[in-house]
Amino acid sequence: MAVLLERAKGDLALLSEASATAGSESAVEREGIVLQAPITRPGKVLGVGRNYGAHAGEGGLLAQAEPRIFAKVPSSVIGTGAPIPCPASVTKLDWEVELAVVIGRHMKEIPESQALEYIAGYTIVNDVSAREFQFDVKPPQTTFAKSMDGFTPMGPVLLTADELTDPSDVALRCWVNDTLMQEGNTSDMIFPVAYILSYLSRFMTLEPGDVIATGTPSGVGCFRDPPVYLTHGDQVRMEIPPIGVLANDIT
Repeated sequence: MAVLLERAKGDLALLSEASATAGSESAVEREGIVLQAPITRPGKVLGVGRNYGAHAGEGGLLAQAEPRIFAKVPSSVIGTGAPIPCPASVTKLDWEVELAVVIGRHMKEIPESQALEYIAGYTIVNDVSAREFQFDVKPPQTTFAKSMDGFTPMGPVLLTADELTDPSDVALRCWVNDTLMQEGNTSDMIFPVAYILSYLSRFMTLEPGDVIATGTPSGVGCFRDPPVYLTHGDQVRMEIPPIGVLANDIT
């Protein structure tokens, strides 16, 4: 997919044409098929910490002047239906439903007013986090806590940007087993999508296929009273209605 985005250079019409001409003779029944992540090995996976007002509030943080950026290693990406392995030493495994942006063309020093033009599409990311490595150790190991094998479920599909022209009013939900844990809207973002992309492009070149997870609403496990963490056998199901459902089991 990243190669296709590179060749299309952000032209959504070319992406739609490529999808339409994939060849009906190669079509298969959906049942029994395990979808890979829309971008199986992104060049970059970046995240934005505490970017929803309610989420920042539940964590007791003050407002930030600029986005709080971290990285996740690309090898942590898996698709919907794939298992999330929980290492034996991790006991504080947490979930985060996020709207993720996929970059469509090279982006460097682009103003906020033009930033959305560089988006190829959107997908869902579960920013799985081992909280003991994020919060309990000194110094904090945020990248490590969020980059273990299987800690970046992504999918189920890539929704092209022409199908979601306004990312500022999008509902997000997350269930653990059958319990609704998160329900929010991107309207609660402290830094909107366009600002995040423009900000990042000041410092690095964003390339086709790069993925930016834009933050999570309130309701994560670590800030509950008492805290709630994932364990073997749990299912995490995330929904952004225009995109679909991302579901993964903990193993």
